Amino acid sequence: MKKILGILGLLIFVCSLTAIINPNFLGATNLFNTLRWTSLFGIISIGVAFVIITGGIDLSVGSTIGLVGTTLAYLLTVRHVSTPLAILIVLGLSLLIGLFHGLLITKVKLQPFIVTLCGLLLYRGAARFISNDQSLGFGSAFAGLRELAIGKVPIIGSVTLPLPLLIMTGIGIIAAVFLHRTIYGRYLLAIGRNETAVRFSGIRTDRIVILAYVVCSLLAGFGGILFALDVNSVQPSGLGEAYELYAIAGAVLGGCSLRGGEGSITGVIIGAAVLRVLYNAINILGIPTMLEYSIIGFVLLAGAIADEVVKRYAAKRKAARELLADDSVRSDEASA
Repeated sequence: MKKILGILGLLIFVCSLTAIINPNFLGATNLFNTLRWTSLFGIISIGVAFVIITGGIDLSVGSTIGLVGTTLAYLLTVRHVSTPLAILIVLGLSLLIGLFHGLLITKVKLQPFIVTLCGLLLYRGAARFISNDQSLGFGSAFAGLRELAIGKVPIIGSVTLPLPLLIMTGIGIIAAVFLHRTIYGRYLLAIGRNETAVRFSGIRTDRIVILAYVVCSLLAGFGGILFALDVNSVQPSGLGEAYELYAIAGAVLGGCSLRGGEGSITGVIIGAAVLRVLYNAINILGIPTMLEYSIIGFVLLAGAIADEVVKRYAAKRKAARELLADDSVRSDEASA
């Protein structure tokens, strides 16, 4: 809870400072677009969080987004496959990617870094091959389908929310219930803390790890559909490029430990929001976009340092309390 409050405080601070410097930040259009893009990145960050909680990593998220988006555009505009079938095919493709990663990591015993790094290269190359390295556009024929990514949901009067925000909220609730209210979610957290101990307890850890990678790739694939529909044109070499960094950064900033065993879905969503608000602030305040990665990297590093300092302070206090308790017990025994 303290981590969530800390990252929420950072989000409020960045929003407030940006709004004070440039009131246009609070404009309806800007807020709508910020919420929409936060939702898209929040979806893929939730998927990455599942993998990070197990102590793993997935570097192929951006390339999976590119491959799924390219394949969807290719099926719809070149092969003229029906929309429901095309969506099922690309979601099935992303599911197979996650299963492929999970099997290589659990059964072949390869390192997650190597497996997903190779995936990053493989899927990007496959996307460029499928499209012959040419841009593919959806055009106006799929305006209804595009509503998934750019749709507006009326709330009160003229106030509307982006449809992706509601989609992300639904996914976040399901993910949070699974992680914190089911036995499999507890297994997931336990594996991140000590996989060997969990295995010796009789739990089939391989299945849980495979599930984490399947969820990650499936959400990356779903995100790929939304990202492709949002821009309405797919560039196989650019769609999703470096998005895995934003997803990982959002998850880590939101409280997921790269050592595994820690994390909350609420924190991950807030972490993704911080990154998108920072990106928006850079643009709206006229800061050179060349500094985008530097600023985000600095904030992420500061967050990681603060988290480590707090952990060490908490560990010292816990050790001091235990030592004090031991001394008290010894004193009672001596007086008895």
